[in-house]
Amino acid sequence: MTEPRIALYPGTFDPITNGHVDIIKRASNLFDEVIIAVADSSDKKPMFTLDERIDMVQRAIIDIPMARVVGFDNLTVDLAASLEAKILIRGLRAVSDFEYELQLGYLNHSLDNELETVYLMPSLKNAFISSSIVRNMLKFNGKTDHLLPLEVQKVIGGMKSCTLP
Repeated sequence: MTEPRIALYPGTFDPITNGHVDIIKRASNLFDEVIIAVADSSDKKPMFTLDERIDMVQRAIIDIPMARVVGFDNLTVDLAASLEAKILIRGLRAVSDFEYELQLGYLNHSLDNELETVYLMPSLKNAFISSSIVRNMLKFNGKTDHLLPLEVQKVIGGMKSCTLP
């Protein structure tokens, strides 16, 4: 029997967007299990706490049975090894993403030469979406329903009544 193909999709997911979910769905068609790894990333000063981001990801992927979520605050290669993931998933929206992602892929491979990076593109309708665009829209109470999964919109809507961070 062959080993299951476990892919790790690391990121800050601050917040998870329709573009991220698109990548997760595409990856779930290619791999036996997709683990979405939500990075603590306190140095980036995320808008949402790690627990809030994990909760939003869990809600966004509820209908993707081969996907699950973990939080982490260590090197991606160390997390991948602990989860027996041999594949990293990274999303590419535009050419501007490519250079950074290529360097990151080479770095991760230099740290663990059994770890491969697979680059997936979101569908064209999601190609412009980024978490930073969403955060800016949220700061100014802009329309985000076309950028975020419905369950995430509900969570953030509930937070707005308590004032966003």
